[in-house]
Amino acid sequence: MNQMSLDDYLNLPYHIVMVRDDTGGDPGWVIWVDELPGCISQGDSPEEATEMIRDAMEGWLSVALEYGDDIPLPREETEHSGKFMVRLPRSLHRELADGARHEGVSLNQYVSTLLAGAVGWKQPKAAEKKRTRREKAAV
Repeated sequence: MNQMSLDDYLNLPYHIVMVRDDTGGDPGWVIWVDELPGCISQGDSPEEATEMIRDAMEGWLSVALEYGDDIPLPREETEHSGKFMVRLPRSLHRELADGARHEGVSLNQYVSTLLAGAVGWKQPKAAEKKRTRREKAAV
């Protein structure tokens, strides 16, 4: 069996999440690896948290390798079509349809707007989209 090395695992594209933590006095940053349960660290700045998670990953992976534990691989990114089907109670469907009619928009547009508001999503402005396309083209 071909075992991957610590460096092999460290070079994989794991998903790292960082959030600001203002609880308990001085603000700081909490950071973790989504695919590695319990692999978490923190820092006073985003830069320090990023350095600290690398150390945490080395420790987590080293122990897993030493004990022969299964090590999750990074999850693959999936393409999203922008379409999905959802089942909901008839009463909610009716309420959403009434809201769309009241706003003078389609049910699809109304629900999309409500979902975007619920997660705090804002569509990138046209200038930002163009800049992003230029940046990708320059690479």
